[in-house]
Amino acid sequence: MKLQHRNPLIIFLAVILSAGLLFSFANKNDRLFAIAKNLDIFASVIRELDSYYVDDIDPDHLIAIGINAMLEELDPYTDFIPEENSDDFRLMTTGEYGGVGALIGNRTGVNMVLMPYYGFPAQAGGLRIGDQFLKVDTVDVSKKETSDISRLLKGPANTAVDVQVKRGEDTLTFNLTRRKIVISNVPYYGKIDDQTGYIKLTDFTTNAATDVRKALLDLKSQGITRLVLDVRDNPGGILKEAVDIVNLFIPKGKEVVRTIGKIENVNAVYKTTKSPVDKDIPIAVLINERSASAAEIVAGALQDYDRAVLIGRKTFGKGLVQTTVPLSYNAQIKLTTAKYYIPSGRCIQAIDYSKKDENGNSNSVPDSLRNEFKTKNGRLVLDGAGIEPDLKIDSKSFAPITFSLVARNLIFSYGNEFFRQHESIASPRDFEIDDTMYKDFVSWLEDKDYDYTTYVEKSLEDLNKYAQKEPYFEEIQATIEELKNKVSHNKEQDLITHKGEIKEALKEELISRYYYQEGVVEASLKNDEEIKKSLAILSDQQELRQILTASVKK
Repeated sequence: MKLQHRNPLIIFLAVILSAGLLFSFANKNDRLFAIAKNLDIFASVIRELDSYYVDDIDPDHLIAIGINAMLEELDPYTDFIPEENSDDFRLMTTGEYGGVGALIGNRTGVNMVLMPYYGFPAQAGGLRIGDQFLKVDTVDVSKKETSDISRLLKGPANTAVDVQVKRGEDTLTFNLTRRKIVISNVPYYGKIDDQTGYIKLTDFTTNAATDVRKALLDLKSQGITRLVLDVRDNPGGILKEAVDIVNLFIPKGKEVVRTIGKIENVNAVYKTTKSPVDKDIPIAVLINERSASAAEIVAGALQDYDRAVLIGRKTFGKGLVQTTVPLSYNAQIKLTTAKYYIPSGRCIQAIDYSKKDENGNSNSVPDSLRNEFKTKNGRLVLDGAGIEPDLKIDSKSFAPITFSLVARNLIFSYGNEFFRQHESIASPRDFEIDDTMYKDFVSWLEDKDYDYTTYVEKSLEDLNKYAQKEPYFEEIQATIEELKNKVSHNKEQDLITHKGEIKEALKEELISRYYYQEGVVEASLKNDEEIKKSLAILSDQQELRQILTASVKK
């Protein structure tokens, strides 16, 4: 029989487990016995597959599938991190990696640059949004996965990498030098008006609190007397960074969050340890359904201390704490070890992963089981479903035509062509899509496919489908057809009716080409409903005090 190559991990497991050492726990602890027994069975299965299966197997691949399937039974935050994914994990936790500094992805069926980070090799060397990857060094990447291209672009700082791209009809090659990339947690901060500062916080990687502190001190030096902290779409990150950010606004020695788990050494109380930068400045914190984890700690703690008014929509509801544990062969496991509780005593975890229905799905905490807690000033707040804003702003909905233009990458593609034909545009705060630009865009669309179904058309389709099951369908069929003809959408008219929101989408796309992520954020401040509400509340001290000292209808 042909001998197969043995994976070191399999040999290690087989030797240890076959010795029977783990079975000594059988009489001491049924749980440990069950673990030992099933590990032995698992190792035996892999060993026999490796020896006798008709085709060669990849043990690493099969074991990874088994581990991931096991973890899927728990919660979405418990992950196995093999050695080859350690760079991606380090980026998520520290915001640092060696590379060229560009967000890449697949648009229109090809891999391309989606956003070069300003000041880093990709942008400084000449790569632009929309550049389509052809080669990285000598490797043809035109048909590779985005993740494969990302790995090729990364590498030790001060090493060279050649990138060949297609831009329009041209093929260009850029000689870049990788460097240590540190992505700021604050891509933009500035003054909204003479009195109000704005800080956009997008992550909680290493130095998030330092980034916010620097922005706050700079804004205060410019004379701001009130602040908007924006954590919308912030997925969270390092818990300590959240504690330190809260510490910028509340006194030393105050509890920000506590973690409680199954074992004693994961239980901890996190308090502020420094004097605040400003414990009195009026604050509005912007939140939405994609604000999670550490973002919810910041928003929730400031709400519990009645230190800020929260504006927007209910947050995601992630109240689980993860700890990273090293494994053999440089692998790691990130596992949920505790739940966190903010100062009022509430846990904002929205989904109970320990209980699943008959279909294996986890369910949200029902309203009947949510508990009441009180903020410092006695306002009622609830646990079990994220952080609810003090003032709710409904999400903006877009017309089907706008959605179609964005989803089919037509606005993106137009942005590429516009950028190639225009060297510059006005500043992010001053640039607008005028009627001449919009007319040019509409003309460009004439031979493009962007069909869609309006809400009314969809409703009539549903009506027609259900009416066919009724005995009187023939009597109303003509009426339904008449209605369908009357509401049948007209693209030309929709381009006029929804010109305002289409212009906004175009504006954001074009600004990203010239001013990158920072410019997009700055430009968005002008027509942002949450920003407008923040300015109104922060400028009315009496209303702000009323919100923070009494129950308000949400």
